Amino acid sequence: MRHEDTELVSALSRGDERTFAALVEAWGGTMLRLACVYVASRAVAEEVVQEAWLVVLRSLDRFERRSSLRTWVLGIVVNLARAHARAERRSAPLPPDEEPAVDPARFRPPSDRWAGHWATPPAPWPLPEDEILASELRDVLLRAIESLPPAQRAVLVLRDLEGFGAAETCDVLGLSETNQRVLLHRARSKVQTAIERY
Repeated sequence: MRHEDTELVSALSRGDERTFAALVEAWGGTMLRLACVYVASRAVAEEVVQEAWLVVLRSLDRFERRSSLRTWVLGIVVNLARAHARAERRSAPLPPDEEPAVDPARFRPPSDRWAGHWATPPAPWPLPEDEILASELRDVLLRAIESLPPAQRAVLVLRDLEGFGAAETCDVLGLSETNQRVLLHRARSKVQTAIERY
């Protein structure tokens, strides 16, 4: 375990309110965004985050130091959010995610010399200076991310919005490296397609 994590665990175990407040400030936004991936409303996500902090404080003696403290805390958020989501879904089954990430018509046919290559290449991403400030594009991005299946949305949020590396994302979500790559590719493809349509 990193020395910093040892000090944090020790301070939290002593009931150090400043340390706790600093962690809530530093990690609270990430925890909330991650919980929102799984549950239907921000209010439920906020409950998940509060519940996660209670579990963290009550379970510090069970922190096994196999990962960083942040990864452990985010794993608790994921588990609680998934439990809340299962409870919410019991009455309504979700449709399967069977559609391809990219429209097959965009690739060259099997009879073509370049079968499987792009027939119509992806449109280039707009430059941040030109487009990202437009509120319409922001709305398109948010709707595209919100419409992703939960597993894809969770990976995209951690990798592209929170800046997590692949290994930490796998640890937090309990995924294999291969599964994480596939989910991230599908999520990015769907978001890019939404932007291209816009």
